[in-house]
Amino acid sequence: MDPQDLENINALLDRDVELREKIKDQVADLDKKTRTMVGMLNKVHSTRKESIPALVDSVRPVLLSCRETTSALVKLIPENQFWRWKELWSNSLRTAVFAAALMEYLSTRTLITLPQVSELLGIKDEWKDRLLLPVEDYLHGLVSLVNELSRLAVNSVTLGNFEEPIRISIFVKDLFTGFSMLNLKNDLLRRRFDSLKYDIKKIEEVVYDVSLRKLAPPPQSRMT
Repeated sequence: MDPQDLENINALLDRDVELREKIKDQVADLDKKTRTMVGMLNKVHSTRKESIPALVDSVRPVLLSCRETTSALVKLIPENQFWRWKELWSNSLRTAVFAAALMEYLSTRTLITLPQVSELLGIKDEWKDRLLLPVEDYLHGLVSLVNELSRLAVNSVTLGNFEEPIRISIFVKDLFTGFSMLNLKNDLLRRRFDSLKYDIKKIEEVVYDVSLRKLAPPPQSRMT
């Protein structure tokens, strides 16, 4: 091989290594913020319902600060290279989706949409060739939400909030129905979706116990 060609190849490899390290630095910052959010939101399992809005409000600035990181990250990604680098930040994005989805549920008892999460994270449409929120990462975050809500159903009863498991049951069943209509081809996502039936069973057991003891009104098709 021509020595000049070798030198050019080495230069390209060095640039790739340098770029990867810069991307990793920003991903580490995003990961730190998502871990902080998860740690703060974990307090919901020991927080009475009247204090939950304050808890959510305390987490929101951390969520919005992720915009600074996504803005710095997108500046590093060359055009049309999203799929080359996306695996570096997929886990962090999934955790961010989970945190945003849990906050939305706690605030409004509704499901956050993919565009809403993208907006909260400051991910813009014009970045789609460099940085976007893939549907699969969004769905992974929602699966994590159901996992967390199954815990919350149990802990809410411990805190005397007997109606929360019923709200959670209705919400999770609606979400599960939506998942069931999707043609999931990703093996990991499919396995995680299949495992949701255990979370639903756990929630149903809590609702049954609460209803049997007449601690809350019976489940209805919709609760406010």
